[in-house]
Amino acid sequence: MRSKNCGFTLLEVMVALTIVALSLTAVMAAMSQMIDTAQTMRDRTYASWIALNRITELRLELAPPKVGVSAGEVEYANTDWSWRAIVSETGVEELFRIDVSVSFAGSDDIVRSVTGFIGSPGAAGEANRVWMRGAPADGAKKSGETS
Repeated sequence: MRSKNCGFTLLEVMVALTIVALSLTAVMAAMSQMIDTAQTMRDRTYASWIALNRITELRLELAPPKVGVSAGEVEYANTDWSWRAIVSETGVEELFRIDVSVSFAGSDDIVRSVTGFIGSPGAAGEANRVWMRGAPADGAKKSGETS
């Protein structure tokens, strides 16, 4: 009597190994793409922060910005970055547009561009006065209110 062999043939083992190899390759490619995407998003976020910081610095100068182009470099998150700011007039008196482009130092490829607007500084509390213009005086009731 012959005993029945219940093992795998060499061909079945080779097919199984091929399927596993292809699956692992696909998983590795997906993981590599996710890592690249995460790094790109991190770089874009940092570049946005650098551009917004530059716009904020111009706003905090409390003087109208000079129309023209300026550039500089900054180290941020252990990386050297370059920024380029273009200040232009908007056609509205004392309102300026600022376009800030950020790239890696030594590269011409722009990672992120951010646009902001700066108006001439006003007196302290002036903006609040505009919002409070229609508000009733303290203790006064609006028409139709009852106690």
